[in-house]
Amino acid sequence: MEKGYQVTFFTRQDCTIGNQPLGQWLLHIASQLGLKGATVNGALEGVGHDGEVHMVNLYDISEQPLQIVMVVTEAEYRALFRRLEQEPVSVFCTVAEVEFGMVGGGTQAPNR
Repeated sequence: MEKGYQVTFFTRQDCTIGNQPLGQWLLHIASQLGLKGATVNGALEGVGHDGEVHMVNLYDISEQPLQIVMVVTEAEYRALFRRLEQEPVSVFCTVAEVEFGMVGGGTQAPNR
């Protein structure tokens, strides 16, 4: 197993940077930096840093809470945060130390 960090960004479906949704923008940054993976998780409901409840409803998903999760090495973590410091964005995140890697006796990932 390798040591690194799980970085989780919290935002909403309707948050944008320029004309791009913030979640997609973060995935694009991760791709530009060569990070090996990131996942966007959508929630049904959440309470934002503003204390307001944000949720999906029958007619509107724009306030859907999102988490963008990346598991990165220490070098990737430093590169990601250096890059974000240069951008006109402010997004809440958590960072946790983790151990990560593939498990199992096989030599390749399952077929898709």
